[in-house]
Amino acid sequence: MTLYKKKICFVTSSRAEYGMIKNLLFQIKKSKKLNLKILATGTHLSARHGLTYKEILQDDLQIYKKLKISINSDTSLAISRAISEGVKKFSKEFNSLRPDLILILGDRFEIFSAAIAAMSERIPIAHIHGGELTEGAIDDAMRHSITKMSHLHFVAAKEYKNRVHQLGESKKFIYLVGGMGADIIKNMKFINKNELQKKLKFIFRKKNIFVNFHPVTLEKNSSRKHIKEILKALKLLKKVGIIFSMPNADHNSKIIYDEINSFVKKNKNSIAFKSLGSLKYLSCLKLCNVVLGNSSSGLLEAPNLKIPTINIGDRQKGRAKSGSVVDCLPTQKKIYLNLTSILSGKKKFKNKDFFSPYGQGGASKKILKILEKVNYKNLLKKKFINIVRT
Repeated sequence: MTLYKKKICFVTSSRAEYGMIKNLLFQIKKSKKLNLKILATGTHLSARHGLTYKEILQDDLQIYKKLKISINSDTSLAISRAISEGVKKFSKEFNSLRPDLILILGDRFEIFSAAIAAMSERIPIAHIHGGELTEGAIDDAMRHSITKMSHLHFVAAKEYKNRVHQLGESKKFIYLVGGMGADIIKNMKFINKNELQKKLKFIFRKKNIFVNFHPVTLEKNSSRKHIKEILKALKLLKKVGIIFSMPNADHNSKIIYDEINSFVKKNKNSIAFKSLGSLKYLSCLKLCNVVLGNSSSGLLEAPNLKIPTINIGDRQKGRAKSGSVVDCLPTQKKIYLNLTSILSGKKKFKNKDFFSPYGQGGASKKILKILEKVNYKNLLKKKFINIVRT
């Protein structure tokens, strides 16, 4: 008698969330109780962002289907249309595939549309990294909306567990597993400096900065101003190596993309990448002296690598941070002062500053056990849990 394996459909839309979750995917693939189906969408299928679906194939994971969602520009209208198209395509695919569970991570608009489709098709959803805050981005509203559509919640920190509960979800289905970034670092074999230099075609300097900056999507017309302030500060550091990771497909991301490309052409101590893949990305991060920008990786992964972060502006406002994260206004003067203070050693960090609120790894094993154990058939009907009685 063949044992039925529960069909888990994982939806991935970007290099970032795939890089964080792939250890879990490897374990689901090996499971005797679970059957993994991967749907790749979003920037994975975009040439401008490096066609990163190829990284999934290089990791020896099969893609069940690639769902192309048209994003002709980075305007609000284009993204709204992409969400609509995503709901239609995911609904059709889920109706055909009939998975036992949809597994998603994060808060991107493609993931949001997948959650809407799964809800309409009455398929349970397991959501990773819910309950978090990014007050400067529309991601907040999407993340909390996904929480309300989901049935299993795998959260990264205690305050996020409390917040998901505050949103009316039962504690019975909220699991504190820790951060997926910490998990991937714990299990990673990093590329050494010489080999990485050959792969990147870039020579690391005595001091190096890793830059990862995205639009602050709840602010209008700030992208050009902020990236120009960052680049003006970086231009003053002629002897420092500067490595850029290009932004995600958010509102006004092209402005940042173009400004970085222009900077790299004029400054030979810098280089930019559409996508590095998680191994090269984290190996590169590990060899740098500071992370600069507003990416979640500066808060989620950098502390576990003992690398300080200069967190610019409000995009990550509200997220739990270690003592190694320095909040900074998006002005040339403040950015330059913080960079030179850290690079010179004037600003010192203690080991306790790198203590991460997201744990030290192990999230994948915890999630796998729960996915194998839970009875999915009893998840769809859920009660709203009132914390304060009226």
